[in-house]
Amino acid sequence: MRQLRAIPLFLLMAVLLGALPAASPRLTRAAVQPRDTARDTARAPAGTLTSADAREARDVREARAARTGARTRAVVGGRPVDAAAHPWAVAISSRERFGAERSGQFCGGALVDVRTVVTAAHCLSREVLGVPREEVKDLHVISGRGDLETRSGREVPVRTAWVDPGYDSVTNEQDIAVLGLSEPLSQSHTVPMAAARDGAYAPGTAAEVFGWGDTSGTGAYASGLRAADVEMVEDSDCARAYPRSASGTFGGAFEKQSMVCAGTPAGGRDACQGDSGGPLVVKGRLVGLVSWGAGCGEEGRPGVYTRVSAMADAIRAHSG
Repeated sequence: MRQLRAIPLFLLMAVLLGALPAASPRLTRAAVQPRDTARDTARAPAGTLTSADAREARDVREARAARTGARTRAVVGGRPVDAAAHPWAVAISSRERFGAERSGQFCGGALVDVRTVVTAAHCLSREVLGVPREEVKDLHVISGRGDLETRSGREVPVRTAWVDPGYDSVTNEQDIAVLGLSEPLSQSHTVPMAAARDGAYAPGTAAEVFGWGDTSGTGAYASGLRAADVEMVEDSDCARAYPRSASGTFGGAFEKQSMVCAGTPAGGRDACQGDSGGPLVVKGRLVGLVSWGAGCGEEGRPGVYTRVSAMADAIRAHSG
């Protein structure tokens, strides 16, 4: 199973009911899934989560955090950072689908132009949202809000959403979406995209990944923006970590044309659930977007990111 780094709506009700199986890939760190939404949310019946639901979900997460000591960690093996120093790191939210807690955040994104945010395609999937994306009427981008429990920064409605038609939910290839904003944000808050032969992609280069997701791999979510120090990984090493099997894939397969990997040799620092679509940055340039991986921070299992340089032309063509 893939570990996409978002939180599908169908998981919340299972958590709230205490019925999530122990082998669920969202709560164990051995499965390979998309890395998405910021809570143990689930494909519950369509509708707005109540405040009681949100409080109960928070209590579940805090109980887990208390057991694991996760409150002291950031991303996985990361640290808290100031949103003002990284203004291009934005949160994507829908209170209608994910409740008011933590501003309704369920994915991350990167501001690449004053009206354009890039994120992961799987963030806008029915698996994550619980309904077709066209039915989500309150999709917003949140800029400058380091602590999602506050009202700082700006919330801007999403005007248009383009998902790469080549996105493959089996292999995770071309995991990219472009959001057009209804109002412009500051040009000074944007991050430039790395070019195809940019030295930022060289193996061993220091990088940072940003997000508001799971801090431990066990469903514990803090409200503040966090970053983890990782390094770029050789394509051949990533291909060995995520090979195509005889049946076609290993729940997801590394494909160097649209993917790039980052992590640490011993593991321990990585993106996780809730970080999907968030930026991977090298020396002030956007090189990747959080996409998928096996577990969170596991040795020999680097995080897999959408390779931004490969998608730059499509991003520009669909800019807001």
